Amino acid sequence: MPAPDPASSTSRTTGTSLLRGAVPHRDDLDVLIPTRDRAAALAVTLAGLLSQDLTARLVLADQTPGSSSVEQPEIASLLSVMRLRGWEVEVDHRQEPGRGVTEQRQHLLDRARRTYLLMLDDDVLLERWVLRQLIEAMDVLGCGFVGMAHAAASYLDDVRPAELETFELWPGGQVEPERVRKGDPGWERWRLHNAANVQHLLDRLPPGALDARGWAAYKVAWVAGCVLFRSDALREVGGYGFWADLPHNLRGEDVVTQLQVAERFGGAGLLPSGAWHLELPTSIEDRGVDAYAAVLED
Repeated sequence: MPAPDPASSTSRTTGTSLLRGAVPHRDDLDVLIPTRDRAAALAVTLAGLLSQDLTARLVLADQTPGSSSVEQPEIASLLSVMRLRGWEVEVDHRQEPGRGVTEQRQHLLDRARRTYLLMLDDDVLLERWVLRQLIEAMDVLGCGFVGMAHAAASYLDDVRPAELETFELWPGGQVEPERVRKGDPGWERWRLHNAANVQHLLDRLPPGALDARGWAAYKVAWVAGCVLFRSDALREVGGYGFWADLPHNLRGEDVVTQLQVAERFGGAGLLPSGAWHLELPTSIEDRGVDAYAAVLED
């Protein structure tokens, strides 16, 4: 009797497990996405998550009026494939009038239950290695947050040396608590993340800055769109709870929380960045209240 073909035997007995176990699952990570009226962009963002070399728990907070974005065929299909590949997927769609993105982020934080949470905007495409590298950096640095600033690909040929002058690596890769406010030298670091600047920062890395782990930590004012927090650190500064005392048309809520977390626990940007902005106009028509002024200056 001929010996069984090892290849065919493996495919018969482990085909389903190979589908589900192709990448490791992280039980310590929640990916939180606030979304509203952005089915097409959300589909791109979800496709980026599906491509990651690990899986985790995904929570969508959808404030789209009427029917939920997940009822759109492209979103429903992607979420089905994500579940097949090992993602835990939860969708929260609330029909009542939206109370603003700040409340939406707090709602997501309230639902988070893992050690780490990634606050990911619904118009950001991630390269395959982003989640793994963010978690690895957090494990090593032990700070309050690490983020990958998103670049706008249409600006890759637009090099802005003057906006890169504030670039500074964390010495020895050791991230320390740091207070940054308007008027401080560190505040000007916000320019590092304009256009495609975060990609051009790679040219400013000294030899050996990217070690065997393949990333380097640098000083930031804040990071938009793709930020991994230690859940306990974000909760300890109050998260986004200030939404309840302010008008719903807030902007800059992510700036406030990151400045507060950095002041107590430290925060860093990571290079290289594998986050790409889809360059869509904001889906929030009125964001007339500045959270920085309302929370940190008042």
